[in-house]
Amino acid sequence: MVVKAVRNGLGLVIVFVSWLTNPKPIKRTAAEQADAQARTEGLALYQRYACPFCVKTRRAIHRLNVDIEIRDIKNTAYRDELIAQGGRVMVPCLRIEEGGEVKWLYESNDIIQFLNARFG
Repeated sequence: MVVKAVRNGLGLVIVFVSWLTNPKPIKRTAAEQADAQARTEGLALYQRYACPFCVKTRRAIHRLNVDIEIRDIKNTAYRDELIAQGGRVMVPCLRIEEGGEVKWLYESNDIIQFLNARFG
């Protein structure tokens, strides 16, 4: 119980510090922004709000100035979907649907590298 409280408290501190120090988003022309946003189709980030690795990933998304669907696994439907389709409960996890195929990408650094290659 104490460990969970400490973990949750530290997570909220991390979220607050992240909010204070959020990076500036990339500036694009309207056409470039529309193109970047169109390329987010089929992407969804499974996460927990106060998870430090999820915060890191959300910061990268903010910096890249794109809107990607965020699915918090506190919602049991998203959690169950992550287990059934992704194979495990580990966040952050990026669900990538392209050409009718679904790929699940775990690890914040791998997700950020993928997003930088696509939107950076």
